[in-house]
Amino acid sequence: MLFTLRRDIKHLRGGRNSASIVDIRNLQMKNELLQELEARGFINQASNMDALNDALNAGHVTAYWGTDPTGDSLHVGHLASLMLMRWFQKYGHRPIALVGGATGRIGDPSGRDKGRPMLTDEQIEHNCAGLRHSIEKFIHFDGTPTGAVMVDNNEWMSGYSHMDFLREFGTDFTVPRMLGMESVRRRLENGMTFLEFNYMTFQAVDFLTLYKKYGCTVQLCGADQWGNCVMGVELVRKKCGKEVFVLSTQLITDANGNKIGKSAGNAVWVNEEKTSPYEYYQYFRNTPDDLVEKFLKIFTEIPLDEIARLAAARGAELNAVKRVLAFAATEIAHGHHAAVAAQDAADALFGGGAKSENMPQAQIEFDAAMGILDFLCAAGLFTSKSEARRNVEQGGIQLDGEKIIDPKHMVAPADEIIVQKGKKTFLRVVKK
Repeated sequence: MLFTLRRDIKHLRGGRNSASIVDIRNLQMKNELLQELEARGFINQASNMDALNDALNAGHVTAYWGTDPTGDSLHVGHLASLMLMRWFQKYGHRPIALVGGATGRIGDPSGRDKGRPMLTDEQIEHNCAGLRHSIEKFIHFDGTPTGAVMVDNNEWMSGYSHMDFLREFGTDFTVPRMLGMESVRRRLENGMTFLEFNYMTFQAVDFLTLYKKYGCTVQLCGADQWGNCVMGVELVRKKCGKEVFVLSTQLITDANGNKIGKSAGNAVWVNEEKTSPYEYYQYFRNTPDDLVEKFLKIFTEIPLDEIARLAAARGAELNAVKRVLAFAATEIAHGHHAAVAAQDAADALFGGGAKSENMPQAQIEFDAAMGILDFLCAAGLFTSKSEARRNVEQGGIQLDGEKIIDPKHMVAPADEIIVQKGKKTFLRVVKK
């Protein structure tokens, strides 16, 4: 299948629009990593780009990215930051992945209109394990000089009493400065709690702690985290008299311009038990035409000159480019064999071969005839019968190639049934 990927690229080369090939030598930044990131469209903001450029040229740095354990898997909305961390590691720098066992108990107000639900210790522990599995797909933890480190900020935050924290850091943050943050202003309109108001101080202490313990001088983040991260830069400067840096990347949005995330209900998960490699592949295979070049740059490691050639494709050729994108992105997240299986399954399905062992699968109890609505909900395609009914009545459901439009239709027991929802979702339902 690697041959298939190369064949797709070779087919699309053709020498067209060679003048559009990105020449990173013409960029203003001298550091090779920053040139790569700028050319790929990662960089949104930097706290001091010139000084960061000098620091990267001076030698290897340690950079961290953090996420709170509000779920047990990362999703596509996290991928820009994950790929940013991956590029740092590829260029010889050491990444730190921070899971916010402490900040997750507060809830980040950034970009939100209401507070997050409180999690139990057991939920946080479970979610932290799932997040590590997600992160390990993108960076390596192998004990080498560039091997990643994973930390939990509850390790140090739990050591502070309320009084200790106020005495140590209370004078380092001013209320006017905190009120000036966009994340705070937005939440104040909806009743921000004192708990949430403390979030940015915790995140700032994270940066200070990682600087002291690991020599970490760079924090990587999404654009919506900028204010929180800058507070950490200021705290390190106040406490240690040293300059550290923040580098933010753009947020990933869906076709409607909405931020991708589990809260928005449009998440595509990284962990295979929540989103199968096939579904992950299909997400990228269905990328809107105007986002293909952007996604190739951010979600793959295909060289920039090759991306420029691929991006010149038009019409039917663009579908082949989307196959290249989907395969390369899936290979990073799930490995070569899973990417091959996902592409083979997609080729079989959309080439007319309905049944495939590589198709996403659901097992259900199926010893007697079942109403179509119950059947679809049991298979996990819908969360409610009303939603299933709408799809059936609108002609959006097929069983083994037969369109079902009667919501009272009875499904006879079978060892295997191929369900198609809409044009692009297939599920192999098998009897337990």
